[in-house]
Amino acid sequence: MPDDDAFTEADFDPPPHLRSPEDPAEYDAWLRAQVEAALANPAPGIPHDIVMARMQAILDRHKNRT
Repeated sequence: MPDDDAFTEADFDPPPHLRSPEDPAEYDAWLRAQVEAALANPAPGIPHDIVMARMQAILDRHKNRT
């Protein structure tokens, strides 16, 4: 099973040039490539409760920034 540092917030961010895409097709191609790579990854999935705990930690960090 992956450890707690298996992913970071950056894993969810598109590259800087796609964050406000002027070309929706370019963003679509990036997103489709991300999904295909994830589906092809033979690593075991991360259980839902672990994902939710990690996401809550990310949300809490952002909440505490303000």
